[in-house]
Amino acid sequence: MNISYINGWIKLALALLFIAAPALAPAQSPTPTALPTSTATQTPVYKPPMLGAPATRIGGASRGPQDSGLILSVLAPESTGLTHRAQPTLYWYCSKAIAAPLEFTLNDDHSVKPLVEMKVAAAQPGIHALRLSYTLKPEVEYQWSLAAIADPDQRANDTIASGTIRQVLPSVLLTAQLKQASLREQPFLYAQEGFWYDAIATLSENIDAHPADRGLREQRAALLEQVGLKTAAAYDREVKP
Repeated sequence: MNISYINGWIKLALALLFIAAPALAPAQSPTPTALPTSTATQTPVYKPPMLGAPATRIGGASRGPQDSGLILSVLAPESTGLTHRAQPTLYWYCSKAIAAPLEFTLNDDHSVKPLVEMKVAAAQPGIHALRLSYTLKPEVEYQWSLAAIADPDQRANDTIASGTIRQVLPSVLLTAQLKQASLREQPFLYAQEGFWYDAIATLSENIDAHPADRGLREQRAALLEQVGLKTAAAYDREVKP
């Protein structure tokens, strides 16, 4: 058979295969989670870092007659919440005015005595901030608590609320996203990555900067409701700027 004839058929077959073969799309690298395009009508969604983790939060309701009706709550998730800050700001709620100073304590699993024990000023009803001066160690679980002391001689009547916190480093992806995000977008990123304390802190800082913005209070109320803090959430919705 003529060699040039065979070569012609081979070239024709290769040409047909090239035409019929689908174009291969270039490989795409994973893209970061999209930031919210508008936070005005959205609310953060908290995703606990460990599903099924044991509950560690304790809510306080008064047992003594002097503080009858007092509800004291730490703004913490039901199980251990995360922060990336070594000295985070903690938030708490009281349903009525507290005339006497409260007692704040911070503990870990290894220390016999509290790491921090201090008085917190008397407070009016609402949500309050407490800047932690103690530096948290990474990957250590701490318990923080507030006690409203009705009678110094009868500490069994204290109204106590507590939660747990652990400081961890954010992922490389989350760090990159936070650098690109606005202050109003940051709570959404923190919440979806399980950084409860940072989500609450950034939302609260935004509220302090824009006290008349009802949308910010609604976002914090929705976040509080997700972890069962309904009384504190109701306060956020009812309070007037």
